[in-house]
Amino acid sequence: MAQVLEFKLPDLGEGLTEAEIVRWLVEVGDVVAVDQPVVEVETAKAMVEVPCPYGGVVTARFGEEGTELPVGAPLITVAVGERPAASGGSAASGGSATSGGSGAPGGSVESASEKSAGSRAEGSGNVLVGYGTSEAPGRRRRVRPGRPVSGASAAGSREVNGHAGAEAEDGPVPVISPLVRRLARQNGLDLRELTGSGPDGLILRADVEYVLRAAARSGTTAPTAEPHTPVPQPTSTAPAAQPTATVASGEIRTPLKGIRGAVADKLERSRREIPDATCWVDADATELMRARTAMNAAGGPKIALLALLARICTAALARFPELNSTVDAEAREVVRFDHVHLGFAAQTDRGLVVPVVRDAHARDAESLTAEFARLTEAGRTGTLTPAELTGGTFTLNNYGVFGVDGSTPIINHPEAAMLGVGRIVPKPWVHEGELAVRQVVQLSLTFDHRVCDGGTAGGFLRYVADCVEQPAVLLRTL
Repeated sequence: MAQVLEFKLPDLGEGLTEAEIVRWLVEVGDVVAVDQPVVEVETAKAMVEVPCPYGGVVTARFGEEGTELPVGAPLITVAVGERPAASGGSAASGGSATSGGSGAPGGSVESASEKSAGSRAEGSGNVLVGYGTSEAPGRRRRVRPGRPVSGASAAGSREVNGHAGAEAEDGPVPVISPLVRRLARQNGLDLRELTGSGPDGLILRADVEYVLRAAARSGTTAPTAEPHTPVPQPTSTAPAAQPTATVASGEIRTPLKGIRGAVADKLERSRREIPDATCWVDADATELMRARTAMNAAGGPKIALLALLARICTAALARFPELNSTVDAEAREVVRFDHVHLGFAAQTDRGLVVPVVRDAHARDAESLTAEFARLTEAGRTGTLTPAELTGGTFTLNNYGVFGVDGSTPIINHPEAAMLGVGRIVPKPWVHEGELAVRQVVQLSLTFDHRVCDGGTAGGFLRYVADCVEQPAVLLRTL
């Protein structure tokens, strides 16, 4: 007799209390292995795949794509110890999922905390999002578009997935990004009506945005789903995620949730709790740019300018460690760190994220360049883990990439300071007693006035400026 276990949305760490379902990776009736990812969710910090600690047959799913679920809410139920039934059995399971039920023939539902000792061998323990739940996580065999499928595999798919026949009739949609699917869903766009511009006709975000802009210009609506397209039925009582909606003429309301909501909460908390102050200085970056050019001309991996600025920051923090700290408001103590976990602001399609380079003080320019590139790409693709977005002790913000000279950064709570770097542009500058055209950059430092006074902040910023103007100054501290 099969035992049905209920898998709930696990604690995602870092104080996260809810997540939005982006894409289901399994269907009702699918056979899943222990530690196989079953759903892709987006939290306020990252997009992650959630692995299931049980192996068996999926009997129910809870929540449509776009639904926000709190931690502890049911995700799926799995019949442990049962083989996939014929198509009729799958249909029965699908019916229970549609109605929100989670029953299976001859089995009763149990949560993870209620499973018996006999079923404990089927599970692998606590879920560690991003790492699986055991040493050898299993992966479900997935059929890729355009890849031939053997007759046996196709028959098995029809047995396990009651909707496989309809999917084969319509053909797979050539899109792999959950962000593209969500954008299309929120605007009522049928992806089957689009021709992708990516490799092998892959539908990209640019393709969806182009169609939406064209529809807006012409005053028409975007292509909607055809009548034969199956309409998803609700599988739980959780409220569906609300897309961007036009409330009235000239008024558009966008819910503050996900990444945007997390950014709003953090900035609001920073302004509310941190008594910040800002100082700034212009610096002649001509010699720094020449040094970088010489380093890259010597061969080997190219060195990013951000990596050189990061090396300057870590050297400055070694001299002024008060700025590499945080304030414990409850204990009324300043907590100073002996390591530098350097955050850097990165603008992505999903919003502003601040990935963290661990132990930046122990890295050279080449290592920093590689890590900046890796984390930036992960931010653009939405694959940053919560661990890569938290734990920073100081933030470097290069807003010069937006073509602006200066800014007053808002501190990344709970850190104590942030260094802002503007664009580097040719400007008139007095150099060695004569007026010359030099590469000038504006540097700004916003700091928590509780951890230090203006003298310390000014000393830090002046040292950074000296290293920018004369990179040889940095060599004396290495």
